[in-house]
Amino acid sequence: MATPTSLPATFVAGDILTAAQQNNLRGAFRVLQVVAGTTTTQVSTTSATYATSNLTASITPQSSTSKILVMTSQPFLASTAAAQIGMRLVRGATTVFTNQGNYFATDTGVTTNMLYLDSPATTSSTTYTVQFARISGTGTAFAQLSFDPANIILMEISA
Repeated sequence: MATPTSLPATFVAGDILTAAQQNNLRGAFRVLQVVAGTTTTQVSTTSATYATSNLTASITPQSSTSKILVMTSQPFLASTAAAQIGMRLVRGATTVFTNQGNYFATDTGVTTNMLYLDSPATTSSTTYTVQFARISGTGTAFAQLSFDPANIILMEISA
């Protein structure tokens, strides 16, 4: 993959980039592919053990040096006041990001957004999944509502 380090250190007005330099410039820090996933299937848990929210997407990076920008939008709902719902992002079986939780009023839904830049260092198919748990309080934690879908976007960024 092209890197900006192979570009000239300085430019002077009127300098013309060579074809190779132009290719390097085009290849650095650009979006190589975008994958999206969505779900409207409501799932619930009463446990402090993280469970899948059914929000998942897979991407196969073109280079092991690529970064993956993960963006999620996930609605949550708690059935009791002061329940705390935690969410985390998992790559394969590895937790890469954890949000320690949001407190909810009874039957009040909140959409939580996540933005995470990952370095999976692979060219194999890589699956990202959002998990959630009721990490304090009582009652049931819900992910997705039938009328409010959850979304995930994966963007491969060249390095």
